[in-house]
Amino acid sequence: MKCQKCGANNANTHVKTIINGEYREYDLCSECAHKMGYTNVFADMENDFSNLLGSFFTNVLPARTQATRCEFCGSTYAEIAKTGQVGCANCYQLFADQLYPSIRRIHGNTTHCGKNSGKGENKEQKPAEKTRAEQVADLKKELDTAIKEQNFEHAAELRDKIKEMEGEA
Repeated sequence: MKCQKCGANNANTHVKTIINGEYREYDLCSECAHKMGYTNVFADMENDFSNLLGSFFTNVLPARTQATRCEFCGSTYAEIAKTGQVGCANCYQLFADQLYPSIRRIHGNTTHCGKNSGKGENKEQKPAEKTRAEQVADLKKELDTAIKEQNFEHAAELRDKIKEMEGEA
């Protein structure tokens, strides 16, 4: 399909507009689309995002005098710092001394903990055991609730448990 504006180039951009309630569609070549102000919004966002990530990797450590390249993907640390994208898994090992401080600063850790890592929780920490007096007070509250709900069987069990705990004291 040819560009509807110039008619010379192949159309690779499809534009839909609604202006003053009037719906129109255009098939344009990239040059005409750019002249009309239609740019690839997602490409611009990707560049902005890469620049943002890249800014975290700059000025971490002095640049290496000789550019070391990854033997698998060919990336250099300068390219990773500029784009914010690590080339391959081998790059993490090759550029570890430069990447890990930035990764630690960005994510707070250099090892993957999973989606539900329990961050902020201490799973090993157990709540302090209640004293006997606190346990008896809780049982008395539960007893009052059972009586109000007319659950007398449960109330009798709670009464006996309270007497047993108070007798041990």
